[in-house]
Amino acid sequence: MTTKTPPFSLRLTFEERARLEELAGDMPLGAYIRRKVFDGQGLKKKRARARSRRPIKDEQKLAQVLAMLGQSRIANNLNQLAKMANLGTLPVLPDTERDIRRACADVALMRRELLRALGHRTDVEPS
Repeated sequence: MTTKTPPFSLRLTFEERARLEELAGDMPLGAYIRRKVFDGQGLKKKRARARSRRPIKDEQKLAQVLAMLGQSRIANNLNQLAKMANLGTLPVLPDTERDIRRACADVALMRRELLRALGHRTDVEPS
């Protein structure tokens, strides 16, 4: 078991934070600050993870997905199905199965579109 060192907190103005993010580019802020403060000396040779400062790549796509969520009643319907299943009162009829499969497909589509809007790959199956 490794023990982590306690975090260090620093308050910045909005302008200072924006400038720091601009200077860091794709580097995580902590890695950038460490590199600047310690000039790379005595630091572990750890590859910095590239991290996007602006995660939303396609705001229009994100708006479309959020609109889809707003128009659908998926969350409410799935909650009702779960409640019925837990009570043992969910009739498993062809219509029920079709509706559940459709809801799953809709959720999968929204997931893919959200990932695309956030700039992530969508060809990887969820775990």
